[in-house]
Amino acid sequence: MPDTYSIPVEEPPRRPADARTAVRRAVAERCRARHLPLDPEAMDDALLVASELTTNAIVHGGGITGFDVDVDSAGVRVSVSDRSTELPVAQAPPPGCPRRHGRGWPIICHLSRDVRVCELPCGGKRITAVVPLA
Repeated sequence: MPDTYSIPVEEPPRRPADARTAVRRAVAERCRARHLPLDPEAMDDALLVASELTTNAIVHGGGITGFDVDVDSAGVRVSVSDRSTELPVAQAPPPGCPRRHGRGWPIICHLSRDVRVCELPCGGKRITAVVPLA
């Protein structure tokens, strides 16, 4: 039985809910195939990271150009590509201004074991986050 389960994605998700569906399916299939218990908190973390990555690509990255989800012994690996070459940063709002954006990247970094950002040869970037399943 393979150690990695990849879910083929015909086209990138158009909204965070589509990304969550892909992650939920990949994790459920791996846990069912391996007869592993599914930790609800770990699943929630993986779904939140997928939501934040796709939201950031839509809002700040010019749209989603690629999406992959893989599950292996390290956890759930979610990769989202977008059109922007700008690196994500967590910025505090100016004094006296309400915070409207900027929470997603710290959430991704906090919940993930490993986060990598790489530039793509044809432009844009890919962010990959690994969320532990246990």
